[in-house]
Amino acid sequence: MTVSDDAGQNELETPAARRMRLIERYGVFAVVILMMVILSALEPDIFPTTQNLTNILRQIAMNALLALGLYIVIMTAGIDLSVGSIMALATMLLAMVDTSGMPWPLVLLVGPLVGIACGAVNGLGLTVLRLPHPFIMTLGTLYSIRGITNLVSGGRPVSGVSQEVRFLGSGEIPLPFLGEYASFPVSAIVILVCYGGVAYFINKVSLGRHIVAVGGNPQAARVSGINVDRILLIVYCLSGFFAGMAALMMAGRTGAGFPNAGIGAELDAIAAVIIGGASFFGGRGSVLGVFAGVLVMGLLRNGLNLMDVSAFWQQTMIGMIVVGAVYVDVLRRRAGATS
Repeated sequence: MTVSDDAGQNELETPAARRMRLIERYGVFAVVILMMVILSALEPDIFPTTQNLTNILRQIAMNALLALGLYIVIMTAGIDLSVGSIMALATMLLAMVDTSGMPWPLVLLVGPLVGIACGAVNGLGLTVLRLPHPFIMTLGTLYSIRGITNLVSGGRPVSGVSQEVRFLGSGEIPLPFLGEYASFPVSAIVILVCYGGVAYFINKVSLGRHIVAVGGNPQAARVSGINVDRILLIVYCLSGFFAGMAALMMAGRTGAGFPNAGIGAELDAIAAVIIGGASFFGGRGSVLGVFAGVLVMGLLRNGLNLMDVSAFWQQTMIGMIVVGAVYVDVLRRRAGATS
């Protein structure tokens, strides 16, 4: 099943199949609501406050953008393990050029452009070198880009990012009608714009539909005239672009560039995409589902932190959730193959 539903197929669905499809599409939102209810009951004085809820929106900004790029990649049955390293390199270069005196409008372009360049390396490696799987190419760039980040920075952080550059990551819009200290993060607006743009791109633009087609069946897509290599190059450039956007969020929140930033960030992003209902086999998933998956990750981390649960237990639980989500995807694929 692709992102868009086929009307004729829906008419032939049995009630049980229709219920299953609705559960697949909206079940993760039920999980989000259930988590919010449980956390409100466990931490009634802290969790449901406006300050904490807006803090969650700030915390998920980087993961939301990384997950959005990975969603596009996973839709083609690919993977990009390098997004955390790309984010670190983009953050470092952004901080370095900003502190050197470059005008801030140009500084804002550094992160996305660095991300696109790194994504192009991944895409060209797959299409030109013909490596057997993107896991290999992006695992290599994970290490090499991290090494370049340490080389250009000397392994030292760069602080002093200007307020204009920090605005996207740490700026707030006051909401006095919700309370004296209530505000809405600018980073959340960036997320909503990016997710809305990708949703329109995937569902309404022919290039987006080609991405879905390549993930569903690359051989059939190639026979139908789609340039699969071009699609893959674009897909990995988009993944790099959103890693560069995540770099803007990180620089905004921290006011600095750190060479060790983003270590393991790709795993959280992959977890959000899979929890949101996307399939490692490609051709299945939705932008809305990915956003819900990001919320699940954000609520889980926030709730466990409020309850003083050890970070080691948090890692254990997230790993178990990812394995469970992938297993559900495998079962769903088996059921589709036998139906």
